[in-house]
Amino acid sequence: MERTSKLINLSGKIAIVMNVKKFIGPAAATSLNDLGAKVICHDESFKNKKHLNDFAKKYPGFIPLSYQEPLKIAETTLELFGKIDTLISNDSFPAIKSKVEQCDLENLGKGLKFLVMRPYEAVASVVPVMKDQNSGKIILVTSAAPIRGLANYSMYATARGAANALTLSLSRELAKYNIQVNAVAPNYIESPSYFPESLLADDSIKRKIISNIPLGRLGQPKEVASLIAFLASSGGDFITGQIIPVDGGWS
Repeated sequence: MERTSKLINLSGKIAIVMNVKKFIGPAAATSLNDLGAKVICHDESFKNKKHLNDFAKKYPGFIPLSYQEPLKIAETTLELFGKIDTLISNDSFPAIKSKVEQCDLENLGKGLKFLVMRPYEAVASVVPVMKDQNSGKIILVTSAAPIRGLANYSMYATARGAANALTLSLSRELAKYNIQVNAVAPNYIESPSYFPESLLADDSIKRKIISNIPLGRLGQPKEVASLIAFLASSGGDFITGQIIPVDGGWS
C-alpha cells in the first residue's frame, strides 16, 4: 500500500508561483518548497532589484526572477531545469463594492485584466512545455465568490467566475496531455490582500465578518496552500476540472 507521505512528496519537482508576495503566494511557495519542490517566483515588485534581493535573502530556498512576461519566466525555468511541473497562478485584485447600475466599467476592465487575462497568459506560456513532457499541473487561485454570488460585488464575482470557467475549459482541453487543471477557490482567508489588519483590529467588524462563516473563524493562507500542495503532488493525478472552495463552509 502506497503511503500518504509518498503521495505528497514534491522532491525534484519544478514549480512556478506567480505574484508570490500577494494573497496565497507566500504560503503556497513555502508549502511547495517544504515538500521538496524547487520554486521559481514571480512578483511585480521584483522589477526593483532591491526588492528581489531582499526576498531572496528572506527566502533562500526560492528562486525569484525579475522578468514580468510569463513567456520569459517559462523559458528561463526551462533553461535552468529542463522542465516545468507546476504552475500556480496566484492572482488577486480588490473586491470593489458597487451596485451594478453604479459600477465603473474601468474597474471591471482592471479586474478582468488581473484575474482573467494574466492567468490566461501565464497558462499559455507553460502549456507547450507541459504538452512536450506529457505531464503538468496547473492550479489557479480564484475565489468562492462566484459559486454562491455576492450582492454588490458583481464586478469581482464576474472576473473570478471567468477564471473558474477558464479552469473547466482548460481541464477538458489539456487532459489528453496528462495535464491536470484545477482551481482553489478561497473566501474569508485572513490575508492583507482582502482583510487588512486595520479592518480586523475592530472587534465589531471582525465579529460581523466571522458571522458569515459556518466554521466560525477566518481561514489561514497555509490552509489553502496545503490543498495547492496536494493538487501539485501525485495525489492529485486523477483530479482535474475542479473548482474547490476553501471558505469554511460559506459557499
